[in-house]
Amino acid sequence: MPQVLTPHQSQYYAWLLTRRTAGDSVESLASTLVDSQVDLNPHQVEAALFACANPLSRGVILADEVGLGKTIEAGLVISQRWAERRRRILIIVPANLRKQWHQELQDKFNLQGILLEAKSYSALRKQNHRNPFQGVTGPVICSYQFAKTKAEDIKAIEWDLVVLDEAHRLRNVYKTSNVIAKTLKEALAHVHSKVLLTATPLQNSLLELYGLVSMIDDRVFGDVDSFRSQFTAQPREQAFAALRTRLATVCKRTLRRQVQQYVPYTARKAIVQEFTPSTEERELSSLVADYLRRPNLKALPEGQRQLISLVLWKLLASSTHAIAGALETMAKRLEGELAPSIEVPSLEEVLDDDYESLEETAEEWSEQETSADNSATDQREAVAQEIAELRHFKNLATNIRENAKGTALLTALDRAFAELDRLGAAKKAIIFTESKRTQEYLLSLLEKTPYGEGIVLFNGTNSDARAQAVYKEWVKSHEGTDRITGSRTADTRAALVEHFKERGTVMIATEAGAEGINLQFCSLVINFDLPWNPQRIEQRIGRCHRYGQKHDVVVVNFVDRSNEADARVYELLDQKFQLFDGVFGASDEVLGAIGSGVDFERRIAEIYQNCREPSEIKASFEQLQRDLSGEINEAMVKTRQILLENFDEEVQDKLRVRAEASSAARSKYERMLLDLTRTELTGHATFDDDGFVLQQLPSPTLSEVELDHTASVGSKPWRYLLVPHDDVAESKRLTDFLQFEVKFTPSA
Repeated sequence: MPQVLTPHQSQYYAWLLTRRTAGDSVESLASTLVDSQVDLNPHQVEAALFACANPLSRGVILADEVGLGKTIEAGLVISQRWAERRRRILIIVPANLRKQWHQELQDKFNLQGILLEAKSYSALRKQNHRNPFQGVTGPVICSYQFAKTKAEDIKAIEWDLVVLDEAHRLRNVYKTSNVIAKTLKEALAHVHSKVLLTATPLQNSLLELYGLVSMIDDRVFGDVDSFRSQFTAQPREQAFAALRTRLATVCKRTLRRQVQQYVPYTARKAIVQEFTPSTEERELSSLVADYLRRPNLKALPEGQRQLISLVLWKLLASSTHAIAGALETMAKRLEGELAPSIEVPSLEEVLDDDYESLEETAEEWSEQETSADNSATDQREAVAQEIAELRHFKNLATNIRENAKGTALLTALDRAFAELDRLGAAKKAIIFTESKRTQEYLLSLLEKTPYGEGIVLFNGTNSDARAQAVYKEWVKSHEGTDRITGSRTADTRAALVEHFKERGTVMIATEAGAEGINLQFCSLVINFDLPWNPQRIEQRIGRCHRYGQKHDVVVVNFVDRSNEADARVYELLDQKFQLFDGVFGASDEVLGAIGSGVDFERRIAEIYQNCREPSEIKASFEQLQRDLSGEINEAMVKTRQILLENFDEEVQDKLRVRAEASSAARSKYERMLLDLTRTELTGHATFDDDGFVLQQLPSPTLSEVELDHTASVGSKPWRYLLVPHDDVAESKRLTDFLQFEVKFTPSA
């Protein structure tokens, strides 16, 4: 029977467990390692220590390849700073990743982040917070765009840590055109601890490295002219040796192949589901396609014709239901031009509601067009004729009762579920569509099948009756727990994912489902509509094919072989980008080479817009292939390897040592915490090697006790216990070991 600690020993253990230490060793990270609700890998601990132990610069770049858990690495750093009571923490991320960050901090590190956006910012201002960034009690999470607009507020705070996710957005900060990067650089210039996360720190030019490092600290390289003279004007071998040495202090990169021995990656298996549209469907597609190719369409708003055309091409390929709705809106818009008294919906708003990627695409889209100068009479006649055409197209669409693509979905589900059964994976599928109207059609289609009972809908609003019923049930079941964030949007998303995991069979999702949710329990991704943006496809598949996935992931893609352009798009995505087969999916080199996925979409849209004959389409796609090969610069890939990557033997040996050290530190911390708890609860609990059972409360020393939230290890119940001491008590969570929570520091 272990002896209880003496009062002096208790105080010493408590001091060891809660001391403020610099995060430069595994020992210092012990509490964070224990607190985290994730199976930490040695490369993640190594990266976190690198970020915490860098006294010479004002931050670091964590540049691990895609899929190695950079968010976890950043979470370790955030947790360490929090434990050191350095709690002014700002996290700047792409808008679509805000909720994912919020959830991961809560689930994996027991940290309650604060989502700061226009609505919550205004609410805090109304509560007399002059600077809402200062009036919050947890890590602040906001988007790049929001951070730019509130740069003065951000600049006014002495941040202890700033994390910037997808930091490659900032790599061209030295260019005057990158307004967001330049604004944030100025606002964060005084911050002494920054962590930049990116899988693609270098794609096209050495100046991109200069840009990222200058976001951290201008002193590393000086101005851009100095960098050029030192590293681009010198002989390659000499310059690269000096640059590698300089980068080693601020940049850390691990490759997927270096960690395969302890990170089990599963493979992707592609299934092509071919379908042949009916005669009616082909007639509709041909008519609408010819219409979209006209140079002076009245129904499309000036300055956005190319963008809106892109959306319409995608809706046409999605389903007759999707294009019918768009055609109706366009006709109504034109009717408003003929009769200004008629209130008509905004085409952009209606399309954005249906095609949820429109707003994100529009942010990166620019076009300049001039309108034709027609007389008023000619204009009215042209508009009236166009309205009649749109009504005709719409009637054709609504009269098509059965979609060949929808019918093919039933075949695809049967084929794919048979493959999941062979793999031993759970019978779950996520179906992606680019249209909410198509989502509704697929719901009506599948409701009448054996899959109907387990359908979950997921989109940008989640306001339908099904989603709200799931949300209300979820809130009721989690009442009184920290699972509820208070954000209805975030909580609804969490509720739908949990429902899908526990009771669902099929999730039908729009593009909103490709961001910010983790579905490792699902092994089937169906691209009912295939995006033209490879980055979006990788993001979709990455919801399921990620760390923690135990089975190979089946990816089903729908291809209309009778449509030359559709077939060529699939060929390009499959063969050039290698998105659908293999262990990892698209490489960083390939995805990064295209720069903006929106630009790539534009190039494909131009082929659809300008090419009618199969020979023209074939030639245009072959040219696109050649252009892409040129953009995937082999010399730059080699440069990246020389500057940022270590030899396998070096990395693997270091990671082996780190794994052993972190395991030992974690065990030591756990033992001390259990011994101290044993002493604190003498006479009130029975202990064994695994934990304890609380038999009675040690009141009156307790001011607050929560016994509602139970967890279980085997058949034993464990409780959450709050032991208050002084006002600087520090929370230490050990849920994966003892399943309880203790708060204690040495009393004065």
